Amino acid sequence: MAYGRGQASPVWRTSLSCNGGECVKVAASGEAILIADSKQHEGPILSYSHTEWQEFVSGIKNGDFDDLIK
Repeated sequence: MAYGRGQASPVWRTSLSCNGGECVKVAASGEAILIADSKQHEGPILSYSHTEWQEFVSGIKNGDFDDLIK
């Protein structure tokens, strides 16, 4: 996702426990939630709607993905 002249770059956030390591970063950008790898500064960047993001976060809170953690 490229940001042209006049477009603000997204403000990226990582988990407070990231500590500069291998982290997923997220940002809000208009009608989208962006997700990227903190180590790959040039992308790729994934984009999801607010509804998709909310469903994902709800799934995490409900433990839907706990089996993926070793």
